[in-house]
Amino acid sequence: MSLPTISREYRTQGDGYQNLKLQSATLSKPKATEVTVKIHAVSLQFRDLMVSKGIYPQQKWDIVPCSDGAGEIVALGEEVKGWKIGDRVCPNFALDHIHGDVTEDIKLTGLGGHIDGVLREYINVPVHSLVRIPEYLSYEEGSTLPCAALTAYNACLGPVPLKGGDYVLVLGTGGVSIFAAQFALASGAIVIVTSSSDEKLQVAKKLGVQHTINYKKNVKWDEEVLNITGGRGVDHIIEVGGPNTILKSINAVRYAGWIHIIGFVSGGDNGIPVTLAILKTIIFRGILIGSVKQFEDMNRLLTARQIRPVVDKVFSFEEATEAFAYLESQHHVGKVVIKLA
Repeated sequence: MSLPTISREYRTQGDGYQNLKLQSATLSKPKATEVTVKIHAVSLQFRDLMVSKGIYPQQKWDIVPCSDGAGEIVALGEEVKGWKIGDRVCPNFALDHIHGDVTEDIKLTGLGGHIDGVLREYINVPVHSLVRIPEYLSYEEGSTLPCAALTAYNACLGPVPLKGGDYVLVLGTGGVSIFAAQFALASGAIVIVTSSSDEKLQVAKKLGVQHTINYKKNVKWDEEVLNITGGRGVDHIIEVGGPNTILKSINAVRYAGWIHIIGFVSGGDNGIPVTLAILKTIIFRGILIGSVKQFEDMNRLLTARQIRPVVDKVFSFEEATEAFAYLESQHHVGKVVIKLA
């Protein structure tokens, strides 16, 4: 196919997703070490809502939002090797995070926040940012991997990987949380999931989750976690709530356990109580997605266990505003996806 010269894209000025603008832009040829990817699917996350509202730290203004896309290579730069037209790929969340730790420079290559993202028909990206989509996954499923899946993988299988028999507490049933439950189960852990919805907890049970807690019906969910673990507490917590849940997470984790700090969807302004953290020797770890190397490692686990992402609802490209609204409603379990033609 011949490469088009015009590509449709959405842009936000940070004035709310309701004001997303669909417009046409010139598509340039890829540079020597770049490829052009035709985007087939984009998945949404809480960060995308923040960017659309202009409240994401260090964000660029007048930006193409969204970091998580899946597509096929349609053009190669003249120095690109090891890839071919038609390869199914995802660009990594931060284009320059190839391996190792995050740096300030790497952080500022984050798609859809610091640089233009993937909510468009075509994108040119450096070849070093590419990861192949597992063959058994669709584009819609593949689009859920760069942020939600990789964040969950980094938490569960990072510096001290969870192991069979560990107790893992997962807060909520959004994209990161559901992936964390799936990775923990695949690793032989005992998983506890919290939610305000019995219907969402039923979805978690169907995935194989052993214990569920409705935190609206049981406001002392941290005490229930201790009951489930015989008073010991859990080994790992996937903490997506933030300030309003951190105190209960501290109570629910075991001595010298891990609290993986990923999000702050519950809001609030509580900080980490230093005295409690010291007296319980808790390890707090902030997670900022992951590297290309971790992405490749994660895909091997996905393939070995044939793990399928949980996609709640798929919207068309023209329904992007509706997709953002559905994400904000928090009615979803797993991921919300936008499909391009």
